[in-house]
Amino acid sequence: MKLKKLIPPLASAITDLGFNEEPKEIQSLCLPKIKSGADIFAIAPEKEGKSTAILIGVIQQLKEAFEEAPRAIIITSTREKAFELEEQFKELAKNTKLRSFVAFDQGILQYQKDEIYDGLDVLFCTPKRLMELVNINGVPMTKVKMLVVDNAETVIINSHHAIIYRIADGIKNPQVLFFANKWHKSFDTVEDRIMKNPHIIEVE
Repeated sequence: MKLKKLIPPLASAITDLGFNEEPKEIQSLCLPKIKSGADIFAIAPEKEGKSTAILIGVIQQLKEAFEEAPRAIIITSTREKAFELEEQFKELAKNTKLRSFVAFDQGILQYQKDEIYDGLDVLFCTPKRLMELVNINGVPMTKVKMLVVDNAETVIINSHHAIIYRIADGIKNPQVLFFANKWHKSFDTVEDRIMKNPHIIEVE
């Protein structure tokens, strides 16, 4: 996706960060599909730009801060990865006023619930903590429009598919995005259970 096709605040941030080179293949293939609202599986090796594709896609879809309930939930395998993604998100979203928060294992559950209810647009979280928050009504679902799973093959292997299905079942027509380093056999069930004619994008 060319910069001129992105919302101006996002294009400006990308330029400020020095991302003037051609986008990586996974980004060129994924971003138009995300913008169109399609569900996708994006499969590519490490260091091929999947995280950046996720964040640009989410910012492009949400555009600006709106209401109080989260509109995108981004699940990743570890606390460290969640904070890494949020740090990059803040750089890319610096001109948009989009709000974010990280919910992670071992953090104070009530504090995290309070922060979420104070208002945000994007929730980064580990699957176990997301399940714990959902069990205490700690994440309002009424406005969620995007469900993203990063490092999806690791999340699925660790048997966290139940929270993914629960979140997807509780959202009306979510856009579901799975990003992984490799295809996992459980993705077939994910496709049948919670996706709508997903595009499968693979980069060697």
